Amino acid sequence: MSKLSQQEERELISFIKDWLKSHGFNQKDLANELNIKSSRTSEIILKIKELHKKGGMFNIAKNLIRIEQNWLNNFKNDYPEKKQKSPYNQLDLDSLVNQITHDTCE
Repeated sequence: MSKLSQQEERELISFIKDWLKSHGFNQKDLANELNIKSSRTSEIILKIKELHKKGGMFNIAKNLIRIEQNWLNNFKNDYPEKKQKSPYNQLDLDSLVNQITHDTCE
């Protein structure tokens, strides 16, 4: 498979950020589902790149669908109340830092 372009990577990060917020989950929840130890954005991106390398966008989508189905099934089975989440998460902060870095390099 070809590598993810920077544009595709940015779009995936944005999508995942919105997807997590819409379901009320965070990066730690996603990292647990992806079986990675760190919930840092850079580690999640590495895992996404690994999934892409193994099967392209189809493989990424397949894995995200599986994760979403797990979450929905857990929610249906009396998922415990979630504590109030901060309006910002690591993806927001990393995106902001990346944008500032990019803007200052120009």
